[in-house]
Amino acid sequence: METTLAIFLFLTLLLSFMSSFVVGQNGPRAFFVFGDSLVDSGNNNFLATTARADSPPYGIDYPTHRATGRFSNGLNIPDIISERLGSQPTLPYLSPELTGQRLLVGANFASAGIGILNDTGIQFLNIIRIYRQLDYFRQYQQRVRALIGEAGAKQLVNRALVLITLGGNDFVNNYYLVPFSVRSTQFTLPAYVDYLIQEYSRILEKLYDLGARRVLVTGTGPLGCVPSEIAQRGRNGNCAEEPQRAAALFNPRLVDMISKLNNKAGSNVFVAANAFKMHMDFIESPQSYGFVTSKVACCGQGPYNGLGICSVVSNLCPNRDAYAFWDAFHPTEKANRLIVEQILSGNTDYMHPMNLSTIMELDSRV
Repeated sequence: METTLAIFLFLTLLLSFMSSFVVGQNGPRAFFVFGDSLVDSGNNNFLATTARADSPPYGIDYPTHRATGRFSNGLNIPDIISERLGSQPTLPYLSPELTGQRLLVGANFASAGIGILNDTGIQFLNIIRIYRQLDYFRQYQQRVRALIGEAGAKQLVNRALVLITLGGNDFVNNYYLVPFSVRSTQFTLPAYVDYLIQEYSRILEKLYDLGARRVLVTGTGPLGCVPSEIAQRGRNGNCAEEPQRAAALFNPRLVDMISKLNNKAGSNVFVAANAFKMHMDFIESPQSYGFVTSKVACCGQGPYNGLGICSVVSNLCPNRDAYAFWDAFHPTEKANRLIVEQILSGNTDYMHPMNLSTIMELDSRV
């Protein structure tokens, strides 16, 4: 009797294991997200930091109509990519709900305020800097190995899609944060860009070492054209020149660096997303994309609603779909959807060396 019971328990555990393994292999591919507030889905909610989006009117157009920690009126870029992959949104890594089968969907490690450099965002105090995010990714893999085994976890990570968004804060919340920042006195702008690219390359190599094999790397958007920069540094409502120059120097260097990493890896592991051009399309011609304005934020105060934070006492537009920017720095859900559309199907002006639809088609043949 005891032998029969032991065999029954063994078979039950084996079936449970195989079920988990099949989910990892044949379900929607796992999705991992690293980076800053453009892609943070709520990790900072669990931290003692001022870089938070967990109170109204954030989330006003989210399905629950509640603030979730996303710096958006609704869905952010990772949410929309998950939607297009046919998968559930990735949970923040710090969420207590990220257990069991939900681990196989992937995880979002992003944290608002961070940059490529550890000293970026120091004013926000307790945030998850990029190397800590990578440590969490290593920890995540240990948890998945306990769930579906060594081979299953390795395959899940290798075939996963990864999104990383870094760089913007290294300029607006570091180099240009104050007139004579430490970094601006230490580096000329071209030398600072060189330093950022060098450090970013190390981060991407670490991601590769941790098993990532399909990594979308977004460049910076047009930093001088966000409402905050127009309000503080722009002239007559035009984009601020210095942050724009920074983005113009950084983004081509990022593409070159990615090409070198791919040559070293012997395959197209890293894919550059031209966020600068994706944004400039609707910034330069907002009406063509159904926006009333690309200069004024929907939520905020001061010139162009570009000063301070978005809060319950801020000006709030009645129709978020008419605005390209939700707050002083972040796009609306509608703008995020336009960006994801280019990630999915954009030509080589937007995605280099290929778009996400091509990646998914190629990977489906393996």
